[in-house]
Amino acid sequence: MAGEVTKELIISPRSQSVREELADAPAWSAYAAELRQVLAASVERSGTELLEVGDLLVSEPLPGEYLGLRNGVQVRPQQAIGLAEAMAAGHGPYCRLTAPGRLQIESGWDGAVHVYTTREVAAGLAGLQGGDVTLQWRDAAPEPTEISDPVDAVADESFWASVAEASKGLTLVCERWAHGAHGCRWFRVTRENTAEVARLLRPRSLVCVAAEPELQPRAELLEDDFTVFKAPLLPGELVHRTCPGGADTLAEVTGEGFSLMLADSVMSDWCAVVPDPDGVNRAQWESPGEP
Repeated sequence: MAGEVTKELIISPRSQSVREELADAPAWSAYAAELRQVLAASVERSGTELLEVGDLLVSEPLPGEYLGLRNGVQVRPQQAIGLAEAMAAGHGPYCRLTAPGRLQIESGWDGAVHVYTTREVAAGLAGLQGGDVTLQWRDAAPEPTEISDPVDAVADESFWASVAEASKGLTLVCERWAHGAHGCRWFRVTRENTAEVARLLRPRSLVCVAAEPELQPRAELLEDDFTVFKAPLLPGELVHRTCPGGADTLAEVTGEGFSLMLADSVMSDWCAVVPDPDGVNRAQWESPGEP
């Protein structure tokens, strides 16, 4: 049933209170039940058995049932529907769910979910209706996912050999596996552990390297994105705290043992993408350089 995805179904709450309060509204459970039914019908009609996760955004730690979530992973319909419901509820994690040529599911505003599918599937769903959802069809294709300045370099053997060579001094590696404050891991690499760290990183992650970075807390860094770390920086994964959007004072971010500070901008010069197991880079990350 694969074809051209040119129809969009917008599933929205009928209740104004649900649109405003989302999962906190008394009528949320009724809307969520009908939302799941419409999504299940869409997935079944499209003949989709797996949907791929893309453009993942993780603003809070992942709950237990989603700990293995990452870009490129494929999920079964039941889990995809659960993700869509969580996005509609305003909880996240947020992502795009895609079965190429068949179906694409994205979150919208005010509790809405957008389903893109083929004309054939749309015709089979035309009779759907509900008391707690509103269903709006229109001719529309998903927005293109291409980015203007992608990272083309691949984190291959040559890349990691260069990292190992640089790690004679203090070298930090950031693995950005999803967008959002909780979508990254940090490591201190040495010549002895570079290969081990490379094996830990997930396919389709963006990897950025900082060699001999300046870590002294400075007030002039507060206006931009930065990350703070606990000292000492021992080899391996590091305890850190991301500070997107900066902070007002150093005191806000250097307590609780976080005494080291790194401007995110210094990570823009040396980046690559972890390829899929076949060695191909299928991720799309915008180059993190200065605009």
